[in-house]
Amino acid sequence: MALKIYGVLRSRATRPIWMAKELGLSFEHVPVIQSYRLPNPNAADAPLNTTSPSFRAINPNGQVPSIDDDGFVLNESFAITLYLARKYGGPLTPKDAREDGLMTMWTLWAATEVEACALRAMQNSATVKTRDEAVYDTAGTALKPKFAVLDKALKEGGGFLVGERFTVADLNVAEVVRYGQAALELFADAPNVQAWITACQSRPAFKSMMAERNNEPA
Repeated sequence: MALKIYGVLRSRATRPIWMAKELGLSFEHVPVIQSYRLPNPNAADAPLNTTSPSFRAINPNGQVPSIDDDGFVLNESFAITLYLARKYGGPLTPKDAREDGLMTMWTLWAATEVEACALRAMQNSATVKTRDEAVYDTAGTALKPKFAVLDKALKEGGGFLVGERFTVADLNVAEVVRYGQAALELFADAPNVQAWITACQSRPAFKSMMAERNNEPA
C-alpha cells in the first residue's frame, strides 16, 4: 500500500483515518502509541511508540499522527486531512480557491478557537472522577460564543460549513467539537450544531473509524 497512517486511534489519528475512509482509500494503519501511556517506552519489549527511533525518523517531533504517502511524509493531523482532500478530490475537496480558503479557515478556527477549551471540558466533565468543576465551567463559558458562531454558519450554510455539502472542513471541525460533547448544555443552545454533529457522526466512515477506536485498549 502506498499510504501509511501512523498513530493509534486514541489520538488525533482519528482525523486522517476518518478522512481516508471517506475517500475510500486503501492504507496501512501503523499503530504508534503515545509514550506517556507506557510505563517504560524505552524497554526492549515496548510497543512502537512516539519515542521509538524508527518513528522519530518519520516524525522527529514525536507526535501522532503522521503519514507516508508513497515516500511523502507529512505530520500534523489537519495538514494531513487537507492534503488528502486536495490530492484525491471528490466532493470533500475544494472546488476553487474560495472554497479552499474557507476550508482552511474553518480548520484553523477549530484548532485555535475551540480545541483547547473543548479538551478541558471533556477532561473535566461529570463522567471524570478527578474533574475540576471550575475548569469545566470556565471552558464552557469560553466555548459558548464559539458555538454560537458555528451555529449561525451552519444555519446559513444549509447544515454544512462550505459549499452546502459535507467536506473536509466539516470533518475537521467535527473532530474538534467531538471533544466538547461532554458539555451537553452547549448543544442545547446550538440546535444547528447538534443536528450537524449528529449527521457527521452518522456517516459510515465515521462509524467505521470509531468502531476501530473503541476496540483499542483505553
